[in-house]
Amino acid sequence: MASRYSDVYAAWKADPSGFWSEAAEAIDWFERPRRIFDAELGTYGHWFPDGVTNTCYNCLDRHVKAGRAEQTAFIYDSPVTGRIEKISYAALLADVKAMAAVYGKLGIGKGDRIIIYMPMIPEAAIAMLAAARIGAVHSVVFGGFAANELAVRIDDCRPKLVVSASCGLEPGRTVAYKPLLDQAIEIANNKPGHCLIFQRDMLSADMVPGRDIDFAAALAAAKQAGEETPCAAVASTDPLYVLYTSGTTGQPKGVLRDNGGHMVALKWSMENFFGVQPGEVFWAASDIGWVVGHSYIVYGPLLNGSTSVLFEGKPVGTPDPGTYWRIIAEHGVTVMFTAPTALRAIRKEDPEASHVARYDLSRFRALYLAGERADPDTIRWAERALGVPVIDHWWQTETGWPVAGNPLGLGLLPVKYGSPAVPLPGYDVQVLDDAGHPVGAGTLGNVVVKLPLPPGCLPTLWKADDRFRAAYLAEYPGYYKTADAGYIDEEGYVFIMARTDDIINVAGHRLSTGAMEEVCASHPDVAECAVIGIADPMKGQVPAGFLVINANVSRETAEIEKEVIALVRERIGPVAAFRTAICVKRLPKTRSGKILRATIQKIADRQPWKMPATIDDPAILDEIAEALHAKGIGI
Repeated sequence: MASRYSDVYAAWKADPSGFWSEAAEAIDWFERPRRIFDAELGTYGHWFPDGVTNTCYNCLDRHVKAGRAEQTAFIYDSPVTGRIEKISYAALLADVKAMAAVYGKLGIGKGDRIIIYMPMIPEAAIAMLAAARIGAVHSVVFGGFAANELAVRIDDCRPKLVVSASCGLEPGRTVAYKPLLDQAIEIANNKPGHCLIFQRDMLSADMVPGRDIDFAAALAAAKQAGEETPCAAVASTDPLYVLYTSGTTGQPKGVLRDNGGHMVALKWSMENFFGVQPGEVFWAASDIGWVVGHSYIVYGPLLNGSTSVLFEGKPVGTPDPGTYWRIIAEHGVTVMFTAPTALRAIRKEDPEASHVARYDLSRFRALYLAGERADPDTIRWAERALGVPVIDHWWQTETGWPVAGNPLGLGLLPVKYGSPAVPLPGYDVQVLDDAGHPVGAGTLGNVVVKLPLPPGCLPTLWKADDRFRAAYLAEYPGYYKTADAGYIDEEGYVFIMARTDDIINVAGHRLSTGAMEEVCASHPDVAECAVIGIADPMKGQVPAGFLVINANVSRETAEIEKEVIALVRERIGPVAAFRTAICVKRLPKTRSGKILRATIQKIADRQPWKMPATIDDPAILDEIAEALHAKGIGI
C-alpha cells in the first residue's frame, strides 16, 4: 500500500495539540484532559496536565471488560528451563490485583517507590503492573546487576520495597540474585522495609527474618482471601517509573516516565509504527531491565490489546541459532523487535541461515532492529533469510519510543540502507553544528530534536531537574540534545552515524566510526565489528577496527585484516588513515547488546578505566587488551 506517512506527519506538524488530542482518544481516562499541552509547566512543558488515568487499568481492566478476558496477554517461553506458559488477560489481572493488595498490606501507596530486580519471568511483569495499579513508582534494575550499582540505585530512588527472585538463568549457569541483593542493602544508606522474593526451583535463597517475604506464598494467600485492589486515580503527569540509563556510574541518571503521555505515545506507535493490531502476537526480544522491555514487552502490547512474548533465553546457545525462528513459528509472531547484535550473533553461528528453513514463518510480517547501528550487510542478510521487511529504527531510553523509523502501520517507505528512515510524528529532528547553527542536507553534525518533545518522552530526570536541563537542554537552547551524530539527506531520511563521542578527528577531518564500521561489516567473513579512535601524536586520532569472524571461516586472520583495511581505504579514502584491523573472538557488550567502544578506547589509549556496571562478560576486556598488545597498542 502507498504510505500515508507524509500526510500524517504534516497533520502533526500543522496542529500538534490536535494530533495528540486525537491520539489520546485511544486511552481510557478517569478525567479526560482539557489541556493537551502546557508549556509553562516542568522543564519544557507537560502533556495532558489535567488528565487523570491509570496505566494498569488501560493495560488490563479495560480489555477484560471489553471481551478480551480469555485472550493471551503473555506467552512466557523459557528455553533455559523448558517451560512455556500462556497467561490470559483475566489471569494476569487476577494476579496483578492480588499483588497490588500485597503491596498495600506492606504499606506501599501512591508515589512510593518499588525496585524490581528480577529475571525474565511473568512475576516481573506482575510486579510492574501492580505498582502501576496503586500509583507506586517502579524502578526495574537488570537482574544480576552488581551489588554496588544496585545499592546506588536504592539510595537514589529510596524504595520502601524490593521485589526480587532467588536467581536468574544464563546459558550453562545459574546466577544467584539474593546474595547480591543482600550485599546491596548492606551497602546502601537507605534500607527498604521489605523484600518480596520469588523462589525459583533451581535455587532457593536464604530469607532474612522480618524483612524477606515469599512472593509466591504472599500472592497465593491474597488470591485465596479474595483480596483485590482497585486502580488508583493518578494524574497524567504523575511518575510511572524511573529507569536508570545503562552504564551509569557515580551519581545515577534516572529517566522519569509519566503515565498519560507514555500511554498515548505507546498505543499510537503499536498500530501506526509497528503495524500490530489488537489480538496479534508481538515479540520484543529484550529484557525488562532496559527501556525496550518496559515499552514493548510490557506496556505497549498490553495497551494495544495484543499478545506479548516474554522470552527467557538468548539468540544463540538456547539451544541453537534457530531459537528466534522457532518462537516466531510456534507462537504465531507477526512482528518482532530485536537488537542488531542479536542478529549478528545468529549470523556468526549460522551464516547460511540454514535454521530458518526448519520453521513455518508464514504469519511473520516484519523484523524491527534498534539499540545499535544496523549495518546494511546484516539487514540484507536478514532480508534474504526471512523474506520480510527488516526495519531499522532509532530511539533512546530517554525518548521511550521511536524517534525515527519506517512506519509499517502507515505503509512502508522506500528503504535506504544505513538509515532508520524518517522522523515520526512528534519529533522535529534537526542537525546542528557545534555552535548550534543548522547544517545543510548531507552534512554531518549534532542530531537534536526541537522542543517540546512529544508525549512519552522523559519530562525530566528523577529528582534532578537542573541536571536534566544541563545534560539535555542547555547546549542547544530550544532543542533536546540526543548526543548522537548524523545527518539528514535531501529527502528527509535521518542517518545516525555514531554517538557524538564516536566522531573522531583525524588530522582535522571529522570522521564517523559508524561509516567505517559499515565498510568493515560488508566484508563477507566479518560477523560484526567495532571501530574506535586511538590517540595519535601526529594526527590527533587514528581509527582501529575490531573484527569478529564468522564461525565457518578457516582463513588466516591476517589476510582478512589486510582485506578490511583495503576496503576502508577504497570506500572512505586515505583520509581515514585506517591501518589497524584486529580479529578478536568477541566484542565487549552491555547486557542489552551495546558494544562498549568507550572502554576499548580507554584501554587502547592507556587511560584509567572502570569496569562497566552493565558488561555482559568482564573477561572479554582482557582478551581485547591482549589483542591490542599483540599489535603494540596500549602497552
